[in-house]
Amino acid sequence: MRGIRIGSAFGIPIKLDLTFLIVLPLFAWLIGADVGQLAVVVNDLFGSAIDAGPLTTGSMQWILGAAAAIGLFVCVLLHEFGHSLVAMRYGYEIDSITLWLFGGVASFAEMPEDWKQELVIAIAGPIVSVGLGVLSYLAFLVLPTSLDPVKFVLGYLALTNIVLAVFNMLPGFPMDGGRVLRALLARTRPHARATQIAAEVGKVFAFLLAIFGLFTNLFLIALAFFIYIGASSEAQQTVMKAAFQDVTVRDVMTPREDLDVVSENTSVAELLERMFTERHTGYPVMQNGRLVGMVTLDDARSVKEVERDAYRVGDVMSNELTTISPDADAMTAIEEMQRNDVGRLPVVDERGEIVGLISRSDLVRAFNIIQSRGALSSITPTDRSSLPNAR
Repeated sequence: MRGIRIGSAFGIPIKLDLTFLIVLPLFAWLIGADVGQLAVVVNDLFGSAIDAGPLTTGSMQWILGAAAAIGLFVCVLLHEFGHSLVAMRYGYEIDSITLWLFGGVASFAEMPEDWKQELVIAIAGPIVSVGLGVLSYLAFLVLPTSLDPVKFVLGYLALTNIVLAVFNMLPGFPMDGGRVLRALLARTRPHARATQIAAEVGKVFAFLLAIFGLFTNLFLIALAFFIYIGASSEAQQTVMKAAFQDVTVRDVMTPREDLDVVSENTSVAELLERMFTERHTGYPVMQNGRLVGMVTLDDARSVKEVERDAYRVGDVMSNELTTISPDADAMTAIEEMQRNDVGRLPVVDERGEIVGLISRSDLVRAFNIIQSRGALSSITPTDRSSLPNAR
């Protein structure tokens, strides 16, 4: 996830998504507006005698609402550090931890496929939440009644941390409980199959959560939507990773001899005509046998129609290129395209020479063939020529 970096800890960048800047004051307002009722709940649960009157006088309720909301998100951050630090012990890299609309998310550079490691990483977060809940409760017990405002915040955090841990352990993949389920399923199944089953369970959970949210809280409907999307996305990613296992860019790319290219001196009008007839939406730009840039349909569209005969490819192309090695994994190509928001990558060898081009279309065709025939070796020149070529 993208976000505003606010610092780092243990070498992990901490970010705030823009949605967090909306949800934090919203939570502060909701808690502050309900301080009196929440104090009653805390008293009933913990057998305390917090006087709700002073907590709702003047600006105190809003101060308590802000303190409780900030405390809650700090606990969420520590929950994500629980996952992250355990993952780092296993050698996994953590790109960042981001606080957003629905709490926090730790972005892993690579997800663990060893079921034992995933199990430990998944339960680490809820264990941290339970630990924070217990610590908040112990602090709640030792504070005198003269510090009722602080006792209220601690009681609230004790309650919400336990609720957070329990909720996260529900089997709503890709939530913590869903990852625990996948880890247990992966004991006796391939990782991809375990992911598919866990994702289906997660979708059912999201559907039930949405129905429950219709009668209780609309926030749960939004959460159910993101759980459903997350389950579908991760299942698809895992299936693709399994399909492209041991497949390199060289296996999938369009090789240099079959590659359509343009020169810097080609007019934008001619480029658009070629795009129409050749059904490509991007071309490598070559000059004197060297790769000098990439030009796409969006680049060509940036020129007004009346000026397209005058403008050349060299005027609109991008010369800041993201390239990839022919020996890189096919999944690495997919990740690079996603990271840089591009639809194709020039394939360049160790001498800096272009040897081909890999596009999303190439990857989709290869994926479909692998899925239908079960092996990369079935991708023949005949297969390539018979499939749509729309880079």
